Amino acid sequence: MSLTHKPFSSTMNSIKHHRNMDNPPKHVTIVIILLCLWSSAESVPNTNIIQVLCNSGVYTSGDPFGISLSYVLQDLENETPSQKNYDYHNISPYPNSFAYGHATCNLNLTSSDCKTCLGVAKSDIFSTCQTKRIGARSVIHDCSIRYEQYPFDD
Repeated sequence: MSLTHKPFSSTMNSIKHHRNMDNPPKHVTIVIILLCLWSSAESVPNTNIIQVLCNSGVYTSGDPFGISLSYVLQDLENETPSQKNYDYHNISPYPNSFAYGHATCNLNLTSSDCKTCLGVAKSDIFSTCQTKRIGARSVIHDCSIRYEQYPFDD
């Protein structure tokens, strides 16, 4: 039986190498920290327009639908960011002329960014559908908003 002996320096290098495996290099630690910070950072809503659709029907000044519509759009903008999955349907409380609405936001947005996105979507409706429409839909990258004079389900 023959025994082979490793030189002492070779054994020490092996131990040092093993010890380095237990503690990752500093650059790996920094990358891990940066990834954690990046994943917890707030996102900014992408407000690029995908589509704005305008119902061909119009309402006139003084029509009670205008009051109902104002209520529905403001409620969608305020309530959707606090709803589960950023998904909210509503109806105006005024029986003279109902308005129906629905809004959604990308789940990666913060509540505040969802509200901002819906504000942009609402503005896109009014800038695209320049006359008073009884229905419209604005779909932008991170959110959408729709209203109609009749009940609907998206």
